[in-house]
Amino acid sequence: MRNLYSSEIVFDLASKLTQIAAIENEMAAPGFWDNQEKAQQIIADLKSLKAIADPISELKQADADLEALLEMVSEDPSIAEEVDAEICRLESLVADLELKSLLSGPHDAAGAIMTINARDGGTDANDWAEMLLRMYIQWAQKSGYQASLLDRSDNEEAGINSATVTIRGPMAYGFLKGETGIHRLVRISPFNSEGKRQTSFAAIDVSPEVSDSAEIKIDEKDVREDTYRASGAGGQHVNKTDSAIRLTHAPTGIVVQCQNERSQHKNRASAWKMLRARMARLEEEKREAEQAEKYQQKARVGFGSQIRNYFLHPDQRVKDARTGYSEGNFHNVLDGNIQAFLDSFLKWRVSTNSDS
Repeated sequence: MRNLYSSEIVFDLASKLTQIAAIENEMAAPGFWDNQEKAQQIIADLKSLKAIADPISELKQADADLEALLEMVSEDPSIAEEVDAEICRLESLVADLELKSLLSGPHDAAGAIMTINARDGGTDANDWAEMLLRMYIQWAQKSGYQASLLDRSDNEEAGINSATVTIRGPMAYGFLKGETGIHRLVRISPFNSEGKRQTSFAAIDVSPEVSDSAEIKIDEKDVREDTYRASGAGGQHVNKTDSAIRLTHAPTGIVVQCQNERSQHKNRASAWKMLRARMARLEEEKREAEQAEKYQQKARVGFGSQIRNYFLHPDQRVKDARTGYSEGNFHNVLDGNIQAFLDSFLKWRVSTNSDS
């Protein structure tokens, strides 16, 4: 079958099968669930490995079965439709593997930590930020991923000021890292009594969820910790103690915060996880910039750049500013059906690099 055996080499199937066996042995050991967070990370790693290994193993078996079916067609033409359907199914599996072969970055198999911030546009921007939060959570659920809210700051009138969510699943960061940037909405404002058209902006930032064992060096002396009182919509307090945590990394200016838990200890742990994720992405961006300079390529579109436009007026459409890919059903996209945008970005990025 096309690309089947080369896929084993590209994905290093033998190594992945060895890692899967080792993880399954570890999961069978007593006390595996004593550390829930570590156990969840290991299970996430296992899912990422199986997302590659299982389709390749299935294709290897199906390849042999297909040869037998093709021999039978000459004797029994009535099964020709069955053969055609099987070929289509296997071609789809191969296409999916080809797409995953583009996810070869050092953290692409990891979970993603996504932060959404309302930008220009007043209350409409706050509402727009919440719409995007819902969109990504819907995508995660439809993809069989787990989405967990780490932090959320509600706006007093409507929507959110910001939110941070962890999305765990096979290749979550690899698929979502291209969402980093500015997302622009054009619509008739529901918050304007005169029914005027409003342009709103929200900023998305995506970092890899790195494990505690990953070598991310952060000098604690460079980090300032501030505590403050967590609050929800309308100023209602989540609790009456200074449980929320804000960390500021002085050398880079990176600021992360977490207030979603009642426990200051849990918020601090989550904030440090977020900081480690941001530092990991910073290192990845440095590598990409060096690679781009080496091959005289343009560096990838970053956090401050407008990447996608969403229109509800004068017509309905969503168009990616980088790839040119667009869809005419705004509400379908906002319901989490964004995989085509994610796939088109991966293909565009490879084609852009190969043309440079």
